[in-house]
Amino acid sequence: MSQILHYDSEPIYTLSIAAKLSNTPAHSIRQYIDKGLLIPFKKDTNRHLFSAYDIQRLIWIKKSIEERGLNFAGIKTQLALIPCWKITGCKSKSRNTCDAYYSNDQPCWLASEKGKECKNKECRLCEVYRLMLPDTDVKAVFKRFMV
Repeated sequence: MSQILHYDSEPIYTLSIAAKLSNTPAHSIRQYIDKGLLIPFKKDTNRHLFSAYDIQRLIWIKKSIEERGLNFAGIKTQLALIPCWKITGCKSKSRNTCDAYYSNDQPCWLASEKGKECKNKECRLCEVYRLMLPDTDVKAVFKRFMV
């Protein structure tokens, strides 16, 4: 089913549809949201809507848990190692005040203090957040940005 989805960020799927499309139980999706692994769109009514990209991310999270044996902490640590400052072009002054630059266990979208370049960005649409997809080679991501 993932082949027919485009990696669109338009939030159009309800939780139950996202669960079916990703073959992930709804309670697991809620846990991923609570742990900061997934940032769906939140309506004024507090209901979540999911995009085609979110479906792909759910598949990546599930694959990380089931095939790679990672737990939530392992996934968050892996995501925290992505050098967001290189991807977003943060200036060194911003990095010095950004928790994401120093954290080894929290991805940048969970940072309490962010650099000037990211302060007002919607994290769910950020290139850093959108890096991981089911077919993503994590080592290749690290190599690409650590050179």
